[in-house]
Amino acid sequence: MATTAFALKEQGNKAFKAGDYKEAEELYSKAYARPPALLRTGISSANPRRSIQRDAANPALFTNRAFACIKLQAWDACVADCLRAIELQPQSMKGYYYLAQAQVALHHPHEALSSASTAYDICLRTHDSSASHISALILQAKKEKWEVKERDRIRRRSDLLRELEDGLLRTADVQCLQVDQRLKHLELDPVAGREEKEEIAEAARRKVEEVRNAFAVSDPVNLARREVPDYLIDNISFAIMHDPVVTKTGNSYDRSTLLEHLKRSNTDPLTREPLTREDLRPNLALKQACAEFLEENGWAVDW
Repeated sequence: MATTAFALKEQGNKAFKAGDYKEAEELYSKAYARPPALLRTGISSANPRRSIQRDAANPALFTNRAFACIKLQAWDACVADCLRAIELQPQSMKGYYYLAQAQVALHHPHEALSSASTAYDICLRTHDSSASHISALILQAKKEKWEVKERDRIRRRSDLLRELEDGLLRTADVQCLQVDQRLKHLELDPVAGREEKEEIAEAARRKVEEVRNAFAVSDPVNLARREVPDYLIDNISFAIMHDPVVTKTGNSYDRSTLLEHLKRSNTDPLTREPLTREDLRPNLALKQACAEFLEENGWAVDW
């Protein structure tokens, strides 16, 4: 039985490399003796720890299938497989990394930030080469989290803006429900349905953004969206830098967080090249930029 599971896994890997992600998902599912109905129907599994029969203790099979689900944008299925992989291997870096990607896509930034941070910690401990990718994902999750707070702040400033946004979002929800009904009656295939719902969501996002921009013109102090430039953000703590230093590879970090990192590993957090305290140099220009930004934008301390 294990040999059969291994053969199916290898076939799934080949399909994945060829870009046939649906075939890869189906082959990985056969390795578990679990029909891939989740993707065909678009219905979320009520139980994330699905019953399997072949090679059930192998977390790699679940992370492989989760990666295929990411390519297919089957986010609920990805979350289910990641949770199972983490249950089998609590220090599964890929499990947390893929889970964070799905959580970002599902607009759960708080959970995504927690999952991505765990993946980053595991990555540093195991000297994995994925640090830069996970670092970017953490920053994305933190931005998404900030966007939620910023949207709520702006909406509280204007009752009219809140009513207009709610109306646009309700319209998009109704349109998505109509797509679901067409899927239920087999008037659309799952891929076309997913694409149509993505188009609806994107159109609603653009309309909401246009409304916000219009309101921001009328009250720029209170209704304009606030943002922190990427170059001011530390790639370890993901907060605005206070005392930035530059490494010999040209990467800048906040001194305090980098020194804490070097206690665990004498490597650059992003490039994994050897790094010591003696290699650090003050980044005076960036330090001044951070100070000037915070002076004009005190709210950014809590970013």
